[in-house]
Amino acid sequence: MTEESVFKNKKAIYFTLGCKLNFAETSTIGKLLQSMGVTKARQNEKADICVINTCSVTEVADHKCRQAIHKMVKQHPGAFVVVTGCYAQLKPETVSQIEGVDLVLGAEQKGDILKYLEERLPLLPKERKIQDAAHESFTIPSKDIRAFAPSCSCGDRTRYFLKVQDGCDYYCTYCTIPFARGRSRNGSIESLVAQARQVAEEGGKEIVLTGVNIGDFGKTTGESFLDLVKALDQVEGILRYRISSIEPNLLTDEIIDYCAQSRAFMPHFHIPLQSGSDEVLKLMHRRYTTQLFAEKVAHIKERMPDAFIGVDVIVGTRGETNDLFEDTYRFIENLDISQLHVFSYSERPGTMALKIEHTVPAEEKHLRSQRLLALSEYKWKKFYQNYIGTEQEVLLEKSKKRGIMHGFTSNYIKVEIQTSEDIKDNQIAKVRLGDFTEDGTALHATLI
Repeated sequence: MTEESVFKNKKAIYFTLGCKLNFAETSTIGKLLQSMGVTKARQNEKADICVINTCSVTEVADHKCRQAIHKMVKQHPGAFVVVTGCYAQLKPETVSQIEGVDLVLGAEQKGDILKYLEERLPLLPKERKIQDAAHESFTIPSKDIRAFAPSCSCGDRTRYFLKVQDGCDYYCTYCTIPFARGRSRNGSIESLVAQARQVAEEGGKEIVLTGVNIGDFGKTTGESFLDLVKALDQVEGILRYRISSIEPNLLTDEIIDYCAQSRAFMPHFHIPLQSGSDEVLKLMHRRYTTQLFAEKVAHIKERMPDAFIGVDVIVGTRGETNDLFEDTYRFIENLDISQLHVFSYSERPGTMALKIEHTVPAEEKHLRSQRLLALSEYKWKKFYQNYIGTEQEVLLEKSKKRGIMHGFTSNYIKVEIQTSEDIKDNQIAKVRLGDFTEDGTALHATLI
């Protein structure tokens, strides 16, 4: 049976959980299937293929993955269901036992999805189950993750996501991502620049650099993240770059200084803090102190006063006493940052954190999370309020609301703009920022 006959007239639906890297990889899978003639199923349309890209950063993430799989199976009866991503890599047997799942792919097997679909897609659901029983398993996990699989796509968005690095060598005590993603590895600067040029040829104007630990870029090629930033900045046609997340110990002053005077790198950083207590940072095996983190924030603000700085923080980790949490709260309260992403700690099998004796009750984790979320809301609104009435440039993106477009300023302020039907997306437009929208998630803006 030829590839054309296997994929002809098939419709697919995609569901992604987790980080920007997952979204980039799902989008790449979509492009692969589209190249074989598979179209994307419209809303409420039955799909022939369901692809679920999973996350396993917390126990809650695992639960959401199982819920998403059950929902897809129920909504698309008889569809060929593929589950991939970190949860599929870490718990392949659990995933394979969920009724309706046809194929479980390990983390770096995503690029081989066409091969596995070609083999199994022609079979009716009943035949697939018979074949599964004969082979005892239809799981294709990979325990030795070495290869770097390139990914660059935009999916339904205007912004492109360029995967520059994968894996992590840090093994923080609370984290299973190194087990799911493998050791740190990356593409070459030459190959990544080529992908950025392709984006420009396709009309893309903004690229988000993604990875698991992107500041560690260069482990497999002998290059550096700063070298990559400088090379990408020279690509004609790309007007904006954003760095999705970078460890504070790897965010060098040289990177900050270059971004401050660069042509296309935006004043926007996302830096994982995880805890504002040096004692907890040691328990986590993090590679920096609160002093270093504060110095990085101060240096960014000195060089780029308008910069948006997002910060990750985990509450309720083993060993985080009430006093140590208060240290975290006070530290973050005094940081000149724009927003927090708050996560409640959850036990992850096989992690070193399980050896730490002090545990935090669930209700206390919730209280700590709510306090930090309230602090985040305060800082976020204060940051936005500073720019009401100012003129900014926004990359226009389509919105689900009729007559409305949204977008982000260079320093990541989300705006909504009332537009006429003849205004197209994927344009840089000059706007004046107004007050908060009714739902409080963005600022109104008017075209200038």
